[in-house]
Amino acid sequence: MASKTKALITDPLSDNNPITIQVLGICSALAVTVKVDKAVIMCLALTAVLTLSNTVISLLRQVIPSRIRMIVEMTVIASLVIVADQLLKAYAFELSRELSVFVGLIITNCIVMGRAEAFALQNPPRDSFLDGLGNSLGYSAVLLIVASIREVFGSGTWLGLQVMPSGYLPNVLMLLAPGAFIIIGLLVWAQRTLIGHYETD
Repeated sequence: MASKTKALITDPLSDNNPITIQVLGICSALAVTVKVDKAVIMCLALTAVLTLSNTVISLLRQVIPSRIRMIVEMTVIASLVIVADQLLKAYAFELSRELSVFVGLIITNCIVMGRAEAFALQNPPRDSFLDGLGNSLGYSAVLLIVASIREVFGSGTWLGLQVMPSGYLPNVLMLLAPGAFIIIGLLVWAQRTLIGHYETD
């Protein structure tokens, strides 16, 4: 039991990372990683939505009619995203405004819907919560790495603090979506090489 619990947390961090292995959630990884502070807020919002939606759907799994299960899942996820968005507007308005529609688009994030459909519907609430937490941590780790690289080389700062010499010329590519795509591609390659994960026909 302990090993299963540990695997729910650690597998998404390495062997089954939602971004580098499953290649899910790429859009937000491209969009909100220009600055680390934006990435942190996005990670917290997704963690809250994913862990809670997994738990709620698991609690309801015995009573959800199979024909409308995806509608119920979307309703639960959308409700949690609305709450997260309103809390951000109330307590972190400037960051909420900078993130624009991206927090709202958590509703369409394949990681959230995928874990609800693939895991929460078949497992008890505790395991579903841990699965949501593990996948959130795996997603967050990649987002924070990408955001750190982009902010350091694109702006010369990290969390707004100057880390590059005063004469440093920012790499503009790092501030654009193609820069993020290149970094994610390199992370996918590095992760799969380290764990020996290769696609087979």
